[in-house]
Amino acid sequence: MNADELFSEFLAGRVALCIECRELTRAPIPVRWIQSNSGPGTTLYACPDHAVTLGAGPTPEDVLRAP
Repeated sequence: MNADELFSEFLAGRVALCIECRELTRAPIPVRWIQSNSGPGTTLYACPDHAVTLGAGPTPEDVLRAP
């Protein structure tokens, strides 16, 4: 058995875990971004239903860079 047979259902397209309901969603919306001290930051996603209630938080594009 290979990885395609084990995870074909979940890896087909973009999938993320909703931070509110903890369910997998095939339409993830970025709602928060956590900056890391070392390495790239982490983007948190929500399903379309919860994205409206959570609102948009800071994303990497929102962070102002010092000149």
